[in-house]
Amino acid sequence: MKEINLLKNKVIKIIEKLDELFPSSKIALKFSNPWELFVAVVLSARNRDEMVNKVTEKLFKKYKKLEDYLRASEKEFAKEISTLGLYKQKAKYILSAAKIIKKNYGGKLPKRIDELVKLPGVGRKTANIILWQAYKISEGFPVDTHIRRLTRLWGLTKNSDPDKIEKDLMKIIPKKRWGDLPYKIIDYGRKYCNAYCSHRNCPLKEFIEK
Repeated sequence: MKEINLLKNKVIKIIEKLDELFPSSKIALKFSNPWELFVAVVLSARNRDEMVNKVTEKLFKKYKKLEDYLRASEKEFAKEISTLGLYKQKAKYILSAAKIIKKNYGGKLPKRIDELVKLPGVGRKTANIILWQAYKISEGFPVDTHIRRLTRLWGLTKNSDPDKIEKDLMKIIPKKRWGDLPYKIIDYGRKYCNAYCSHRNCPLKEFIEK
């Protein structure tokens, strides 16, 4: 319990600094409704957000609503996203998910994490992102490569498995910050502290676990 309290105090100081450095961090993916968010997030796995935005800019002009995806040819759809990694698998995921959402949820993206993770191409990280961005619901803390690396660097977790890291972070990070804080950590990793950082000029170097 004492260790948890120490970590909670450390987290508060880290959050204060991140809020100062990044007052308005947000998701980099572009979308205009929950379904478009789903498509963009599934496409973003192992792809840069800028590349995904280039693809979805054209995609969302052609496929304007869920029903358009229901009528889509998997082969043609795959071709339209072929500049992205794992495009054939992602085409299958997205078009299969469209059918499930139409059949089981009346055409609307579910609002519970246990339902979202059953959709093709969705893990806990993806589900957490969708819930917050679409509905402002926080059921967990999404763990991407930046968050995995930095939270370990700061001594907030000793685990390397994303699911275990998420559980550790949920114990020490206030729930009201589960939605917006991940993007501040990601921005910090991109701007100040990448995987090759020497940490000499890191604004949060005082929190690095020795």
